[in-house]
Amino acid sequence: MMRQLLLFAVALFLFASCGSKEDNGGKKVFRYNQTGGLNSLDPAQARNRASVWATSQIFNGLLELDENMHPTQSIAESYSWDSTETIYTFRLKKNIRFQDDACFPGNTGREVHAEDFVYSFQRILNPKTRSTGAWIFRGKVHPNPDSAFVAIDRYTLQIRLQKKFPPFLEMLTMPYAFVIPKEAIDKYKDDFRAHPVGTGPFQLKEWKEGEKLILSKNEHYWKMDHDGRKLPLIDVVQVSFINDPNQAYNEFVAGKLDFITGLPETAKDLLDKGKVKEEFRKKYNVDKVPYMNTEYIGFQLNVGKYKDTTHPFLKKKFRQALSYAIDRDQIVLSLRNGLGMPGISGITPAALPSFDSVRVKGYTYNLAKARQLLKEIGHEGGKGLPELKLHTYQTDKEIAEFIKKQWSEIGVNVTIESNQFVTHQQMVDEGKVTLFRGSWLGDYPDAENYFAMFYSQNFSPVGPNKTNFVSKEFDRLYDEAQSKDEHDENHLLLYKYYHDMDNLLIEESPVIVLYYDEILRIYNKKLKGLKTNPTNILFLENVDFGDKNEKEGEKKATASK
Repeated sequence: MMRQLLLFAVALFLFASCGSKEDNGGKKVFRYNQTGGLNSLDPAQARNRASVWATSQIFNGLLELDENMHPTQSIAESYSWDSTETIYTFRLKKNIRFQDDACFPGNTGREVHAEDFVYSFQRILNPKTRSTGAWIFRGKVHPNPDSAFVAIDRYTLQIRLQKKFPPFLEMLTMPYAFVIPKEAIDKYKDDFRAHPVGTGPFQLKEWKEGEKLILSKNEHYWKMDHDGRKLPLIDVVQVSFINDPNQAYNEFVAGKLDFITGLPETAKDLLDKGKVKEEFRKKYNVDKVPYMNTEYIGFQLNVGKYKDTTHPFLKKKFRQALSYAIDRDQIVLSLRNGLGMPGISGITPAALPSFDSVRVKGYTYNLAKARQLLKEIGHEGGKGLPELKLHTYQTDKEIAEFIKKQWSEIGVNVTIESNQFVTHQQMVDEGKVTLFRGSWLGDYPDAENYFAMFYSQNFSPVGPNKTNFVSKEFDRLYDEAQSKDEHDENHLLLYKYYHDMDNLLIEESPVIVLYYDEILRIYNKKLKGLKTNPTNILFLENVDFGDKNEKEGEKKATASK
């Protein structure tokens, strides 16, 4: 009897710890946590990981990235371009429909047509939309939106560029380029942010901001997997919004989440000098791969944002001194247990093929050099400095405190202001802070995406240039790089421009690069089909729980005996 009770208890524990079907009427539920909050489900506002992950479940675009990080067809059945590489033609798949919604007659979604992409792309460029993604088209496509995007017929779309732009197809894989129906905007207007209607594998069921997001399977989704199974394979995506990474990790260990990402403080012991310990791998699936993400500290360089035009942040040597005063090795080794790489080779992360630590030399820890630079500009030992404040977000306090201590060693004292991530991001985008923590998560696998952060035509909030950096030489290099043939042998010519831009940024120091991140994903061993790549986008349409297949495999094995 005692043995039976013990077996029952073990079975109950295993069922509860799996959690994929618990209290959900047998439905397969994938549960993950999102730190930092979520402020919109409109792809026109998909500027951070929270919104990119959520909108990627609800919407599709013309193209998507394949497992090798190359653009491939999504809603587009085929695509081509002319000899000048300025006119792109896309042929759409038929019978792809928007999700059922009250914005359509009879609540029934209709087929997607080329005009829907024309509308979606023109909406991104419309100033009234205030899209943070207008920069992906502005300055690249024909200046007249009616000429830039043309529906040749119901299933044929043409996009016309002003000039050749090599990463254009990669850019079309971004959430900003997802297709939406005009009917939804007409009905919900600004509330479309909370009433998304797309073509994706999941659709919105419930969203209580700051508490939970629930997405349910789109029964009319158009994709099949390689085995001919209708996607998606799970029924529900359930997102919680626990801002404390340590608490989220504890929820995962308790079996209440199926997936987490990042390295919370309480989980640092799972790494030993950057390597995942074997005993941890036995409990969970762990993916650790290079990440298209550069972590940095940014300076606001727009003189108009300062009352005092002699502010030290506007002095290049002061910015350089602060950069020399940071020990990046200690950030990675001590604070992150070896997760990532010290940021000593420019803005381009190590996950990209153009990264070159030989041709691009950034800042290393050198207190003597930092003190010398301060002396040269009259701020020896912190003399004459105004009150300085470093703005960061709540999950970054440990690194911020470390940097504060390091700067104090050269006489530069700062206070730290910490906010919720969404609030912090809004303040940075609107130019309300002058010294801030930032991250650039690559939108597509081309270093051009990182240099777009410093192009003078891309000022935030409608572009990614959050520092308001301006350099005629940098703009020249950026523009010329786009005219070069990216198909030359080993990309040598294009990469030379990239390295020159990176070295110029190191000299001018609009940002202090801290480290190049790595992806750390920890998830339930029963999960199948979860793919990890350097973009760290969460794709769930092929994800399944292995219970059923494993049981069927066990039955077949037993029968063969």
